Amino acid sequence: MLISEQIEVFWSGGFMGVKKGLLFGLVSAVLVLGPFFDASGARISGRTSTVVEWFDDANGKTIVPAYQYVQFNAYDLADKGYDFRIYGRIGDDLAGERSSSAKSRLYYAYIDKQDFGVDSLDLRLGRQFVTSAAGASVMDGLRLDYDFLDNYSLTIFGGGDVAYYEGYNAKDAVAGAEITGTFFKTLNLGLSYLARFDGGLLAQELYGLDVEYDINDLLYFYSETQYDYLSDRVSYFLAGIRYYQFSQWKARLEYLYSLPVFSSTSIYSVFAVDEYEEILAELTYDIAPGWRVFGRYTREIYPEFSDANVFEAGLEKLRTDRWGGYLSGVYRDDEDGQDLKGFKFRCSYLFNKHVLAGAGVEVDVFDRQIDYFDIDSSSDETTSKRYWVDATLFVTKAINLQAKVERIESDLWDYYNRGRVRLNFIF
Repeated sequence: MLISEQIEVFWSGGFMGVKKGLLFGLVSAVLVLGPFFDASGARISGRTSTVVEWFDDANGKTIVPAYQYVQFNAYDLADKGYDFRIYGRIGDDLAGERSSSAKSRLYYAYIDKQDFGVDSLDLRLGRQFVTSAAGASVMDGLRLDYDFLDNYSLTIFGGGDVAYYEGYNAKDAVAGAEITGTFFKTLNLGLSYLARFDGGLLAQELYGLDVEYDINDLLYFYSETQYDYLSDRVSYFLAGIRYYQFSQWKARLEYLYSLPVFSSTSIYSVFAVDEYEEILAELTYDIAPGWRVFGRYTREIYPEFSDANVFEAGLEKLRTDRWGGYLSGVYRDDEDGQDLKGFKFRCSYLFNKHVLAGAGVEVDVFDRQIDYFDIDSSSDETTSKRYWVDATLFVTKAINLQAKVERIESDLWDYYNRGRVRLNFIF
């Protein structure tokens, strides 16, 4: 059996006892092997979080998911440059509803080795996140990074595509490569390739181009392009420019084009899909230390519906001493009647070095035309509101307790309450 197959059997749903055993073994390893790591010169760090939530789902059932998160890092294992990192959670629903939101997850678990065999060659083996302009994936496999000629870097990777398979199959895979380089000191270019295989069949083949260019510490230009080779079309394009000559205020102009990419093995690949375009302009201004205002305009462009204009403005207070928070409002104007106007507000206060508390509210009013062919109906105003209070108790530098309780109201779906308690331990 492949190593990846063993991991999936160990972590797949239905083996709660095995999952608890995995978590217990991981926590035990942290406690028992900690002194060994210290004695051998290795350094360890990490974090554990015990979380309990409760809320009502759309069917009115009360869901009480509980999680145990564990993040563990060990540096310079056995030899300098060998690092190990793992992050995952054990989840269960205490109310017995078997909610999908309470599933266990293994986010990443890999070994990292710098200067593997030769200088400037880094190796990463295990479950990891890979990303490039061509696409992204959570992968169980091998990644190699090699720096050469001072200004260039080459990355190649391949393995099982975690997002693709429900059960491990060697034919469900992802592979790709990326080469990046720096030119004229401030121009960074990247070319990337990513392919996905579903049951051994080529499901996606994507190419990417990434551009970053800093002009005299005045303008910063960035762009990403994704090309879908199997469909012979650009599936994603982002281009923007940011002006930051002055420290107090900054401006940004951005254009986005997006077209969904489906696997060639999926039934959805034969259906026509609509593109989406967006133009965004934003201005931020620091009016005083810790105080910032912003304004943003977005033009949403749809091929089959009327375009929409979205205006946002707000004030933000960064917590430099005691107070922190924000106030923002949004207005969306749509000729088809899909209008939106609302606001968001939050404030927090640090009472002392042990207690931080806050409260907030979000109110969105969505106007829309319903029952279009019913001459007796007009427009429907749907209001959604969220109120919450939250607090953090800093017991020590390594231990803190967080809690949040919120009430969600809707003219359409009535209301429900939601809460979360989280105990964090940092080591």
